[in-house]
Amino acid sequence: MLCVTTTKQAPASDAVQLYTVRKVYGSGERAVTALDGVSLGFPRGTLTAIMGPSGSGKSTLLQCAAGLDQPTDGRVMVAGVDIGAQTERERTKLRRDHIGFVFQAFNLVESLTAAQNVELPSRFAGRKVSRDQVAAALRAVGLADRAGHRPSQLSGGQQQRVALARALVTRPDVLFADEPTGALDTKTSREVLRLLRQLVDQEAQTTIMVTHDPVAAAIADTVVFLKDGRIADRVTLSPESTTRNAAAISAHMTRLES
Repeated sequence: MLCVTTTKQAPASDAVQLYTVRKVYGSGERAVTALDGVSLGFPRGTLTAIMGPSGSGKSTLLQCAAGLDQPTDGRVMVAGVDIGAQTERERTKLRRDHIGFVFQAFNLVESLTAAQNVELPSRFAGRKVSRDQVAAALRAVGLADRAGHRPSQLSGGQQQRVALARALVTRPDVLFADEPTGALDTKTSREVLRLLRQLVDQEAQTTIMVTHDPVAAAIADTVVFLKDGRIADRVTLSPESTTRNAAAISAHMTRLES
């Protein structure tokens, strides 16, 4: 059963806060408004799914919330920091220290082992990650025994879990996942989704996931629906039945797309 809630201004305890965020691409007659005055908070220790029809602004919202793109107007707060007031160098440091990313493409280096892939971004950033931290990250995603394996020796689901360990090794405040199961088969997708849910429940890992898949969204605490760059609805899910949640979300999307 879906319980509809009213969108309101985010409290200070939220890990990420968006205040009347607008994002316009282009200018004049060619201007396209991707986000149109979005105010939204993402509570700490929860999993939020972002859904909507094609062109609704899902990816733009994620990019602005993660500091990968700057809004045209409005304010974005991450871990209590106004990222719009920062220089690009400061934003890069904030993303490195406070944000983890998981994408549909695994983006692993084929010549490196799982452990080396987990460690690589931190090395590029000039930060030392201990072997214990790498081992703990791989253990958290169920790959403690695959640390020495290269991507070609891992299944698609295992590669995505390595990508997840890489995102989690520095214990980020927020994990952004952009279609994390889009390249996986049904069985493997369920395994990754179960792991994402487990990280939220057991590690209080704040997670924001963009997805087009009702089954993926069904594991979330909250689903935010976008349409034409605006929040069309925000619903709280019952944890009792992801199957019923998925069916209700699918019906909701059908109404939005009609």
